[in-house]
Amino acid sequence: MTVYLIEADSPPLFPHATEADSNGLLCIGGDLSIPRLLAAYKSGIFPWYEEGFPIMWHALNPRAVLFPDKIHISQSMQKFLRKGRYSVTQNRDFESVITACQIVPRAGQDGTWITNDMQNAYIAMHKAGHAISFEAWEDGAIVGGLYGVIIGGVFFGESMFSLHKNGSKVALIAAVSQLKTHGVELLDIQMTTTHMQSMGAEEIPIVPFLDMVERLTKRKTNPELLDDRVISLR
Repeated sequence: MTVYLIEADSPPLFPHATEADSNGLLCIGGDLSIPRLLAAYKSGIFPWYEEGFPIMWHALNPRAVLFPDKIHISQSMQKFLRKGRYSVTQNRDFESVITACQIVPRAGQDGTWITNDMQNAYIAMHKAGHAISFEAWEDGAIVGGLYGVIIGGVFFGESMFSLHKNGSKVALIAAVSQLKTHGVELLDIQMTTTHMQSMGAEEIPIVPFLDMVERLTKRKTNPELLDDRVISLR
C-alpha cells in the first residue's frame, strides 16, 4: 500500500479512501484548515495523530457507525434518564467540551490524540458552523459531553468525555435524538468500542459507508443544529 504525502500549500484534495493501508492510514501532511478538513470528512477521511508527529489522515475499513434509529438505551439507562439528574445543551460550551476530551483520562489510553493544533482547528470549525457539541450538566457544572463535525445528514463524531456517572451516555442519547429530529441519518464514530457497541454501534465496509457519506453530505446542514439550546430528554 502507498501512503501519500500532501504538501501544506496543496489544494484540499485526497486520494480515494479505499487506498488506505490495513491500519487505515491513507496520507501524511497537509494542514488543518477548514477547507481541507471539510474535504476530508466528505471523503470519509479524518485526521488522527499524536503531538510531535506530522498530520496523519485515516480511512478505517470497516468503519464504525451508529444509525440513529438503532441506538440502544438499556433499561437501567432509561431509569437513570427518568430521574432527571442531568440536563443537556447543544453548543453551549464547545471549547470546554473539546478541552475536557483532550485532558480527561480514559481507561486503557496513555494519552490523547487531540493535539493543541487540532483543538484550535476544531474550535475554528465550530465558529464557522461546521462543528457542534453537546453538553451534560448537573447543578450548573459540566459532567460529560461530545463534539463532532456536522455536514448535511452526517454527524462525524470526534470524541466524548465523562466526569460523572453516565455523563457521556446522557449527552450521546440527547445528541442522537436531536440529530435525528433535524435530518441526520448517520453518525460516523470511526472505530468501535465496547461502550459504543452496547449503545447500538456497528461496523460496515468502507464502500457502502462512502456511498452514504457522499449522498448525505450533499444536503444542507439544518441550521437548528448550530443553535445554542437546551435539549429535552423526554
